[in-house]
Amino acid sequence: MAEVLVFHHGHGLTAGVREFAERLRRAGHTVHVPDLYEGQVFGTLEEGIGYAERAGFDTITARGVAAAEGLPAKLVHIGFSLGVLPAQKLAQTRPGAQGALLIEACVPASEFGGWPRELPVQIHGMDADPFFSGEGDVDAARAIVGTATDAELFLYPGDRHLFTDSSLASYDEQAAAQVSHRVLGFLDRIT
Repeated sequence: MAEVLVFHHGHGLTAGVREFAERLRRAGHTVHVPDLYEGQVFGTLEEGIGYAERAGFDTITARGVAAAEGLPAKLVHIGFSLGVLPAQKLAQTRPGAQGALLIEACVPASEFGGWPRELPVQIHGMDADPFFSGEGDVDAARAIVGTATDAELFLYPGDRHLFTDSSLASYDEQAAAQVSHRVLGFLDRIT
């Protein structure tokens, strides 16, 4: 079974993120879910991103990197939207990373020095999500998939951001179920 580090999105550590982590635990994986917002959960994405902007995106990413300290090197890093920043940074730069699951966001691999060619990765997003498809994330995802030896990009029909979080109005049950199925398959395959 895999040991997994899950980073939440811009709303904070919501019930939906906790539910996702619990699903992985029930499948037998060891899961760590740090709170990058120090106990704060925001009702709107705008409020949550406002908090991240005031704290600084570098600070949020640094909190994620700090959360990995003391954990085994052999981790799978999972990030949802904003949480992709620390997940992707750790996956690309921390020795021993076993894989990355980037959900609803992706930054250019050059942001953290280039994608490790042999590092397995799955990237998930909606094809008309204004954040994922409209702000260049899908292009960054395609570039990673084009250079990595074990990489998959899954695009789901729709325009929702944070469609995987069951505690938010943007939740899409069918697409989220597909993501969960593929994530669990990925974890089983690389362990």
